[in-house]
Amino acid sequence: MCKNSFEFEKIDALLHLAIQEDIGSGDITTESLIPEKLIAEGVFVAKEDGIVAGLPVVEYFFSTLDKGVVLKRGAGEGAFVARGDTIAVISGRVRTLLSGERIALNILQRMSGIATFTKRFVDRIRPSRTPIMDTRKTIPGWRYLEKYSVAIGGGVNHRMGLYDQALIKDNHLDILKNCSFPEDSQETSTIEKAVSVLRKKVKKDILIEVEARSLAEVMDAIKSGAEIILLDNMSILQLQESVKLVNDWHYTKGLCRPLTEASGNITLENVHQVAQTGVDRISVGAITHSAKAMDISLEINSI
Repeated sequence: MCKNSFEFEKIDALLHLAIQEDIGSGDITTESLIPEKLIAEGVFVAKEDGIVAGLPVVEYFFSTLDKGVVLKRGAGEGAFVARGDTIAVISGRVRTLLSGERIALNILQRMSGIATFTKRFVDRIRPSRTPIMDTRKTIPGWRYLEKYSVAIGGGVNHRMGLYDQALIKDNHLDILKNCSFPEDSQETSTIEKAVSVLRKKVKKDILIEVEARSLAEVMDAIKSGAEIILLDNMSILQLQESVKLVNDWHYTKGLCRPLTEASGNITLENVHQVAQTGVDRISVGAITHSAKAMDISLEINSI
């Protein structure tokens, strides 16, 4: 996903659901107390240091509630802000600002939290430029926003879903060990057979990735011709050995060196060591499933 482009139609369903579950038939308190035409200005303020992500989404959200709402950014998308900094100023009908406050903050806090956590991983491995990638460990309905936030934080998006890349995981391999293949051969590994079957069934532009849990499986993945080898839950020593095996392999005609991807139990404490093993990329589920929401407030004052 390009962090400079945003497809708003992909979040319409999510925003509609958020409006229905929070505002529903109407904001009882606000509509009972606040004059309909009263105008106000609100300021989004950073309550802690972090990376801003989600301003286009917040602006689009408020426009779905009221076309008259105007948002002026105090910080750019992807910018670092310190505690106390103004992120954006929003103006419009008080009813709209109050009714949309919680949804807007939920979006901005979650997305900024993911961008901030991703940036910490990216910074931790410098000067290495090994890509920090996300996974499918996202909140249902939020994947597009969460992967966008990863990109804003300097990370790189992995496959969006099950439909845009083939990834043969450990469960696939364990099940396939008890299955028969066309033209089955005892001399061919399960990984090689699985990749061969996929090659015949998927489009040519679909990448095939294989999860490997041992050096033996790395070797099988190399022989299979897979484009990417996922080195799953390996120790630093195992990662080093796997990368060396991939680099030193004598590739015959028709086989190219696959990319290596480290994954599983990657933390801020060990990610630098992982990058130093020479892997081509690192995927980290934590940057989405364990990111803490950034503390941001919306202070509204009548004009």
